[in-house]
Amino acid sequence: MTTFTGSDDLRGARFEGADLRGARFVGADLSGVVMRGVDVADADVDAPWLLDGRSRLLVNGVDVTPFVDAELDRRFPGRAQRRASDPDGLRAAWAAVERAWDAALDRAAAMPPGTVDVRVDGEWSFAQTLRHLVMATDTWLRGAVLGVEQPYHPIGQPNDEYALDGHDPSVFAEGTPPYDEVLEVRAGRVAMVRDLLATVTAEDLAVPRRNPWAPQHPETTLSCLHTILEEEWEHLRYALRDLDAIEAGRAGVTEG
Repeated sequence: MTTFTGSDDLRGARFEGADLRGARFVGADLSGVVMRGVDVADADVDAPWLLDGRSRLLVNGVDVTPFVDAELDRRFPGRAQRRASDPDGLRAAWAAVERAWDAALDRAAAMPPGTVDVRVDGEWSFAQTLRHLVMATDTWLRGAVLGVEQPYHPIGQPNDEYALDGHDPSVFAEGTPPYDEVLEVRAGRVAMVRDLLATVTAEDLAVPRRNPWAPQHPETTLSCLHTILEEEWEHLRYALRDLDAIEAGRAGVTEG
């Protein structure tokens, strides 16, 4: 099977009559791709940034992004509150996140031992997902909002491109930490967001903040909190999707 990587420039390539059945595109830039007369039966597209309110995806001339967004709101009660813009709305939005993740944690705990470390199709395990959310909170709350110089807990899970983007991965511990420790640190970060929201004011939400990944694009406290909420809901979706796959015994499930 041929593998194309970031060093392969396929911009503007034409695939005519090509058999791409079973092909997998991971971290690929498919923006502006045009497909005509193609068979996309059972195709699976996961593009979280598609629902940023500025992008669109046309299927047979119809922009399907509003339908996808509405369906995800239906499947995940409370998700629609993720763009709340006032203190009370944000507190309600975070309470909904906590309820949803509590249910997911209970579900994972009721599954066979070791489930939390199972990976599906090379994606993060349930435990790794919780560790990444620790990192996300550290980035956008401890770092961007609270201004902590070294905001990261060693248990955090960075993205694969973290080091490639010039960041120091040594701040994160190697290996697989005990799940009980992951739960403890994660619970602390959840409480940290809850505590901030308990006292945040409308004036606080408008305070400018430094974007940790792109300093040339300033943020506000509100936009940082919106990013945290987006991270929570997207990764919950991934985690539940993979728990479904594990329960169903689908192909692509691997240990560790």
